[in-house]
Amino acid sequence: MDLLSDLHLGPDTPGTLARLEQHFAETPAQAVLLLGDIFEVWVGDDARHEPFEAGIVAMLHAASRQLDLFFMSGNRDFLVGPDLLAAAGMTALPDPTVLDAFGQRWLLAHGDAQCVADTAYQTWRATSRSAAWQADFLAKPLADRQAFGRQARAQSRASQAAQLMGTDLDGPTCGRLLHEADATTLIHGHTHRPAVHDLGDGLQRVVLSDWDLEGPSARGDVIRLSAAGLQRVPL
Repeated sequence: MDLLSDLHLGPDTPGTLARLEQHFAETPAQAVLLLGDIFEVWVGDDARHEPFEAGIVAMLHAASRQLDLFFMSGNRDFLVGPDLLAAAGMTALPDPTVLDAFGQRWLLAHGDAQCVADTAYQTWRATSRSAAWQADFLAKPLADRQAFGRQARAQSRASQAAQLMGTDLDGPTCGRLLHEADATTLIHGHTHRPAVHDLGDGLQRVVLSDWDLEGPSARGDVIRLSAAGLQRVPL
């Protein structure tokens, strides 16, 4: 099975979208687990009928005929709901998820909830995940939500480099989650800094790469789990 995250798909990422479709067609895996921020922004499932979003949904649905697709929301696409999942042929995964596979227990997460030092973000995360906030936001006209998404995206891009370099997952928090899950390896995305971190006591966290196939400095990878173990597969 393949694990990937942080594609940040939007109208300005045609190369990344094309590479995802190619990966679906070529992977030897039987299942693909999308661990958050697959969309640059998602403002509600009614957006799935918009031209760009409809194209992605159609591509995912076509892939789901050959692959088992699983989706875990990230900090950009936490408003993905059951209507999109059904239309795209994907199955929701909670964050975090314990995966029993190939004789081991793996803990999967997007990663943002473990960045506990970023208190401003954690406050926003708690607010935006609340049922009251989401009901109020989703009740707004789609055009208003899209405008909010564009503004949030512009603000994020302006400060993204500083945010990513200044944010990382908290080691003790990750270690506690792994002990509670009776797992030894946490696999996550979010930080855009692919690496393997030793957490001590035989525990580790493996960080997925983001995907960017839009320019000469293309990057991206997939973590593949198989009977042979864990392998990082570059695009």
